[in-house]
Amino acid sequence: MNEQAERLIGLGVHELLGQSEEQVRAAAAAQADDGGGLLMPASVPCSYSDLMALVTHGGKPGFVVEDFTDAADFAVTGGANSDSILLPGGEWYTVHDPQRGDEFANASPAEALEAISAVGRVPLTMIEGIFWLYQRPELLERNRCFMTIGSRKPKARGGFDARTPALWISNGTGRDGAANRNAPKLGWCWWNNRHTWLGIAHAAARTAI
Repeated sequence: MNEQAERLIGLGVHELLGQSEEQVRAAAAAQADDGGGLLMPASVPCSYSDLMALVTHGGKPGFVVEDFTDAADFAVTGGANSDSILLPGGEWYTVHDPQRGDEFANASPAEALEAISAVGRVPLTMIEGIFWLYQRPELLERNRCFMTIGSRKPKARGGFDARTPALWISNGTGRDGAANRNAPKLGWCWWNNRHTWLGIAHAAARTAI
């Protein structure tokens, strides 16, 4: 986990978190290394635009699509009913055995969530997806990207917004702009739609450090 801490520090993530280098290193040192865990902060006091700017692909910084200005309103959810859940206590936690979820390509988020929950796993959140790309930028491949359906926006009268977050590579078309061609992109898809090129990321569990 020390490598993960140094990667975050090298990218300047600790500054976005308002933490010192020593705090990040201490969190990594305290983590029970299961060989595939992801080091995660429990609180992220910055914008998704700031976070995505540190995700790179082919030397290009990431961005948030123009029509996703309410990304911060998406809450952490889990279980087959997308119930609101709390992250593990403390300043940092571990995401165990994250997977890109390629097996769910061409499954809708609704279908995938049922299957993920049935085997006791959890869907990744937007922030977990971004932090995973800090550590494993090669996971973002053209035609092999992923949704993060552990983040959903509750509606005031119950239920959820029909959008689900996703991380993929921009084609530089439309409002993305030609300058963003091949850049990492935080956008959204519809909850009941299927996409052959988007997996649905999940993990074994989350535990406090």
